[in-house]
Amino acid sequence: QAGPTAAALLGLAIFVSVVMGIGAVFGAMNTMYAIVAARTREIGTLRALGFSRFSILFAFVLEAIFLALTGGLLGCLLAFTMNGVVAGAGGPNFSEMAFAFHITSRDILNGLIFAVTMGIIGGLLPAFRAAKLPITSALREA
Repeated sequence: QAGPTAAALLGLAIFVSVVMGIGAVFGAMNTMYAIVAARTREIGTLRALGFSRFSILFAFVLEAIFLALTGGLLGCLLAFTMNGVVAGAGGPNFSEMAFAFHITSRDILNGLIFAVTMGIIGGLLPAFRAAKLPITSALREA
């Protein structure tokens, strides 16, 4: 009897994960756009000093990866507080379903890979924008 319920819960968990992943990508993108906007003059200065567009792109993607990895590590630390916790949900006919949370090293690795992937996806467009900024307009802004 738990088979269909477990499958439905797995489907729900996957759906929620996808929606939250998309939200996280947009959050990372918004953060990186704000960082690029705040550093427009700095980008222009670096370009005037001879830094290539690729160097600027790489720097911003690397920063997005660092921010995503930091967030992923904090998420993993918070997940460890739930390790071993058993939660339950009562049904309408007084049946109860119990959930046991077990965090494995594979879960941690998957979470970190997911966080970094979302950071890269969310950081690419702002990094391209930073790399394409014309030197003169970047130095003029601020």
